[in-house]
Amino acid sequence: MSRNKSSRHAITEQQTADVSEAQIAVHWPEEDYFLPPPSFVAQANLADPGVFERFSLDRFPECFKEFADLLDWYRYWETMFDASNPPFWRWFVGGRINACHNCVDRHLTRYRNKTAIHFVPEPEDERVQHVTYQELFIRVNEFAALLRDFCGLKTGDRVTLHMPMVAELPISMLACARLGVIHSQVFSGFSGAACADRILDSESRLLITMDAYYRSGKLLDHKEKADTAYAEAAAKGQRAEKILIWQRYPGRYSSPTKLVEGRDVIVNDTLKEFHGKRVEPVQMPAEAPLFLMYSSGTTGRPKGCQHATGGYLAYVAWTSKYIQDIHPEDVYWCMADIGWITGHSYIVYGPLALAASTVVYEGVPVYPDAGRPWRIAEDLGVNIFHTSPTAIRALRRSGPDEPAKYNYRFKHMTTVGEPIEPEVWKWYHQSVGKGEAVIVDTWWQTETGGFLCSTVPALHKMKPGSTGPAIPGIHPVIYDDNGQELARGSGKAGNICIRNPWPGAFQTIWKAPERYVNTYYSRYCKNPESKDWRDWPYMAGDGALEAADGYFRILGRIDDVVNVAGHRLGTKEIESAALLVPDVVEAAVVPVADEIKGKVPELYVSLKPGVESTPEIARQVSDTVVSRIGAIAKPHRVVIVPDMPKTRSGKIMRRVLAAISNGQDPGDVSTLANPEVVDRITQLVR
Repeated sequence: MSRNKSSRHAITEQQTADVSEAQIAVHWPEEDYFLPPPSFVAQANLADPGVFERFSLDRFPECFKEFADLLDWYRYWETMFDASNPPFWRWFVGGRINACHNCVDRHLTRYRNKTAIHFVPEPEDERVQHVTYQELFIRVNEFAALLRDFCGLKTGDRVTLHMPMVAELPISMLACARLGVIHSQVFSGFSGAACADRILDSESRLLITMDAYYRSGKLLDHKEKADTAYAEAAAKGQRAEKILIWQRYPGRYSSPTKLVEGRDVIVNDTLKEFHGKRVEPVQMPAEAPLFLMYSSGTTGRPKGCQHATGGYLAYVAWTSKYIQDIHPEDVYWCMADIGWITGHSYIVYGPLALAASTVVYEGVPVYPDAGRPWRIAEDLGVNIFHTSPTAIRALRRSGPDEPAKYNYRFKHMTTVGEPIEPEVWKWYHQSVGKGEAVIVDTWWQTETGGFLCSTVPALHKMKPGSTGPAIPGIHPVIYDDNGQELARGSGKAGNICIRNPWPGAFQTIWKAPERYVNTYYSRYCKNPESKDWRDWPYMAGDGALEAADGYFRILGRIDDVVNVAGHRLGTKEIESAALLVPDVVEAAVVPVADEIKGKVPELYVSLKPGVESTPEIARQVSDTVVSRIGAIAKPHRVVIVPDMPKTRSGKIMRRVLAAISNGQDPGDVSTLANPEVVDRITQLVR
């Protein structure tokens, strides 16, 4: 039945006005597929298409025995999955296990002299440290002995780590795990005050830190943050017993901040008393907490995600082996920070559980120049590379042609942390992967422990902009705001949830079980009195759609949306359109108040090095957004900036940009990597 143009327009306006909060308007076209190379498929850990049948929902929860069987157990579990107190799920109940044993001791027979950790210092004139599994075993044991016998730590105690990207960080984590001590690592770029909040919340007995570390060519004083953290936590009632300080240069104290007698302990000196000491791994209940990972929220009480030992370790080992295709002979580099969940799961616990060689790089990826990552990859023979879209965009901006200059070969590349725009994906594939590597575009969260959605690299075609289907054992569902399930493959956006529990999921929020239930399970719970796990889907808080091919596209946080005249636009889609302009390397959208439309999108872009800002480029960006999405998405203004305000981990601080656009105070920007850029942007906007 045909309709004229005006009636079609009226219907569209009515639909957008009535759209539910969950329904984000999606205009992205589906991209073409890319096939995995036959050479990759031939060597892949997982090339059996029957895996999805083995992990079908009617085989839950027994299917997850495959995950647990990758590990060594002192005692097998009595109950695979305990759902008696939903949604506080328990996995492998009755089982006994130790995470450190699984990541270190059990590899000694076959891999004693193989490198476990390649520590790459930021200064290029410092030699790479190759820590073998034998050396890792010795160093972990000696530090565990120090923690137990000198500090008096016991199973169940909490310890806060505020450490940079050095080999001593995984050594400290594994020593804690050996003793059954719960570790809480705080990203080194966080302030002393942020560290204090985490000491306080976790009631940590110790703070473990480092005197100094390198960042952008400077040896930063890190010990000063420990003094702040100690003082602020003590003022609020949690006084750490000691501050343990690793030396960046053993035998030399590199911080100008003075030591406090009786409280501060130089680890490198004290370790001499524990030379040759061995500590038997504590046989931990599978459901005992392994670590706390605090969210990086800037307001309110920090949220400590509590991860279990057995379920978490089984999950990251399986996903590392079959989604990242890690073999023991591979050299694997996850260019993230161990201060985030990606680093816990996919720098430390996952790769080391598989006897891989994992790279720990101290500094900034583009220091001293944009060729640095590819020199590291070439020198170490890295063949699996794992990083975030933020880092990929930064590398594309600072050195788009650099990868071609170096003789490395990746078989596999992972992207993580946020949706990756198709244009950036294609550069990653062609320039970084040289057209030869498979890409897995993974979706998951701090709370989930490991990947939820991704292509299985030898089984699925790749599609830029799409994370792919759910991994084996994970069963997503997309709901609208009324709890109605959207049809599979409908292409309609809604709130993505997971139907079933899985072993990697966090157990609770530390000391805040009500917050855990309310944040992740209450909204779509079918019956709060039910003991049936089917009534308790996990709500991720992300908008998503499932395309006709069963691939999911993640549209960002549900609240990361600009509502223009009732038309809910995903910011990631507008940013992706802007990146189609050849001179644009970064884009960020923020909502600006508008008297008529409520909100309008304001678009910030930065350009390739050497490209001058011109009104013509701004017009081109605006026109591209309109042609790609439609007039409803036309930016209120395109602001070309010299750089985006960024956190130390490289994330664009859209909160700062939104404050500038709306004429508000951007607040404290001192913790940004480049606080000076805020004034320059403010002048440009105003």
